[in-house]
Order: sequence, then C-alpha cells, then structure tokens
Amino acid sequence: MPTLLNKTTLMHLNSLLPDMNRRFFIRSTAKGLGAAALLGGLPRGWVGTAYASDAPETTKPRCGIIALTDCSPLVIGAEKGFFKKYGLDVTIAKGANWAAIRDSLSSGDNQMTHMLIGMPIASTMGLLGSPKKPMVIPWLLNRNGQAITLRADWKGKVGADPKALKPMVDKAKSLGEPLSFAMTFPPGTHAMWMRYYLAAGGVNPDKDVALITVPPPQMVANMKIGKMDGFCVGEPWNARSIADKIGFTSVTTQDIWKDHPEKTLGTTADFVKKNPNTCRAVMMAILEASQWIDASLQNKLKMAETVADKSYVNTGVDAINQRILGRYQNGLGKTWDDPNHMKFFNDGAVNFPYLSDGMWFLTQHKRWGLIKDHPDYLAVARQINQIDLYKQAAGALKVSIPKESIRTSKLIDGTVWDGKDPKKYADSFTVRASVA
Repeated sequence: MPTLLNKTTLMHLNSLLPDMNRRFFIRSTAKGLGAAALLGGLPRGWVGTAYASDAPETTKPRCGIIALTDCSPLVIGAEKGFFKKYGLDVTIAKGANWAAIRDSLSSGDNQMTHMLIGMPIASTMGLLGSPKKPMVIPWLLNRNGQAITLRADWKGKVGADPKALKPMVDKAKSLGEPLSFAMTFPPGTHAMWMRYYLAAGGVNPDKDVALITVPPPQMVANMKIGKMDGFCVGEPWNARSIADKIGFTSVTTQDIWKDHPEKTLGTTADFVKKNPNTCRAVMMAILEASQWIDASLQNKLKMAETVADKSYVNTGVDAINQRILGRYQNGLGKTWDDPNHMKFFNDGAVNFPYLSDGMWFLTQHKRWGLIKDHPDYLAVARQINQIDLYKQAAGALKVSIPKESIRTSKLIDGTVWDGKDPKKYADSFTVRASVA
C-alpha cells in the first residue's frame, strides 16, 4: 500500500514544481494515491482556487467605465476587494465616451466594460457603422435610475407629460430652428428612452427635432451654454443639472418603464469562449459587490463617496447620494421617495439578462430604422444575452434565478411588451421611422 504524502511534504514538492506543471502533478499523483488521500493533505483553500481547473485564465483584466453612478458595482468590486477574492487583479479604466469604450473592448485593450445594453447588440449586428464584433451580455449591472432633463426656462410650460412639448416643437420646426435633444449613443438606452418619450408626445425624433450625441459627463456643460433643450442621461448628471439650476427632471426612466434594463457588463464573444472561468469569477465578484451596495444605507453612502472620486465620476457626493437612496426632487418643487430608484441587486431581481429585454431593444432598433429588416428576434437575443453564463455565477452563490427568460412590462404610453410577437410589436407604433 503506498505511503500517503503529508502536508509538509506536499508543500515542499509544490515549491519545487514549475507553475505550469503543478496541475499535472496533482492530477497524475492523485491517480496513484487516490484523490481523496492526496487532496486531504492540502492546505485549506487550495482545492477549488489557484490550482483547480476552474481558475481564471486571465487574472489581470482591464474593465472600462464611463463616469456614471451605475458603474458602481465594478468600482466597488475593485475598491472593496471582491475581485481579489476570486483571484482577479482588475484595473478600472475610465473612458471618454461610449464609442471609445466600445472600441477599447473590440481592440482587446479592455477585456470587459460597463456598457449600455444596446451597445453589444449594435456591435454584434454592425448597426450604424459600428465595427461588427460579436459581443455578449452575461449580466445586468443595474435597473432604473436615468432621467430626461429639460432646460430650466421651460418650467411651468412642460411637466411630466411629453405631449406638452408638441406645440413648442412644431413652432420651432416651422421657423427652421428645430429643438435639440441629446442622448449618449445612437443605439443605446438613453437614445431609446428619449425617442420613446418624444414619440409618446407625438414628436418624431428623426423628423421634428435634432437628436444629437453628447458624452454623459458633458451634458450639463452643454445645456448650460444652450447647445440643447433637453437630454437623457444616467445619474448623477440629471441631479447635477438641478443643483446647478440649468434644468429640471421631466420624467425618470422608471416612469417610462418600471425596472427597465440599463447598463450591462459587456465583453466580446471571443473573450468568453477563451476565458470562461475568468468571466464566471468576474460575475461572482460583481454579484457580491452588488449585494454589498444594496445591503444597507451605510453601504450606499460609502458607495457614493467612493464613486464620486475624480478617478471615477468626478462630482460632488451630494449629486450621487440622494437619488441612489430614492430621494428625488425634480427642480419644480416636487419631492418624493421613489421605490423604483436605481438598484444593483434587489435580492437577485436586477442582474438576470432576460431574453425579452434584449428583444425589446431590437424592436426599437427596427422601429427607428437602425435595422432594415425584421431579424430573428429570439435567436439574436439568445446569442447576446447569455443567460447560461449568468446561471453559473448566480447558482454558485445560491442567488435566486428567474424561472422564465421572458417577462411582461407596461410602458409610459400604455403599451404592453410581453415578448410574444416582436415583429407585430415593432410595427405597431404610430410614430416610427417609416411614418411621416
């Protein structure tokens, strides 16, 4: 009967073995001695971590972010050691705008990134001149928490109803001076929220107004100099516009669609294929970071203080901490506690990348002419929204997983989206690209 190696002997042999041969040694020795006998002598924590088959293939990924509150799970993952817990040394790299973030991911400079949910769709399909690069959404970072801001001198003329804009839009158009509204990236979430809001008021965003692209951190400055009449962006820039007395909140995006998908953890399909363990480790780390953020008032305030730093969002803490707690004021004298504020975990309800969410964005891309012909909506959503990857990470941490990958939602104009007939849904809107 073979003699068992004791803990001291194993540790000594391990120190003599080259890194690349350690796994082979453990596997081959286990065949002769019996895996249970061999591994029973290992130090606690060795099995299943650095020398197990599920170790991250890439341990030092770069993660892109834009200066927005909803980058918080990634920043907290780095600052609070959640990435390190899973064997990752993540570099947070702030980008200037969404196009730059996309290009850094496509080129391989970044391996993952904070992204608008529409961006992986656009890159995968090559929409609006995007370099065609298959990307995936294995994880949603947040739901809710964006807003549509209008210029301050419209107070008393426009409130929460976009129909109030129609006479002003028509007058400006007749004078040859169309009103300007800004979003952050043409196929992205803010563009879709702005388009949906305007269309709900009878305004065609492609024919009645000028729709321009402005990076999130530059929204407030551009409205201050009169470059636009309204914008849609994530926080803290809507709250900041109120604090600076240059704008007011007309609607929040949760008013447009309660619990809508917003930012995602994006990566390329090729990176996932080559680095499945790294991707799983990243998702488990940001899941724990998201849990930490949503766990308490104290944690949310600490999060606001952390991401407000100039390395990340570069703004005052007060511009972040109120709306992250659901404490809203719209700049028109109204204050309220919003139960549907920006959330990062919410007992596991936030992060699942529903196939119907991806399909909805495809219907809007078709509605506005970004896609010429109806795609196979479900097939594209399955390709991009990687629910199996999500289930691996969430299941490992015993987080509840929705039973269905399709959900039903009601939007601001009363339209119900249930994912059953996306072609009919996309063609059902009175205001769309093909209609005058």
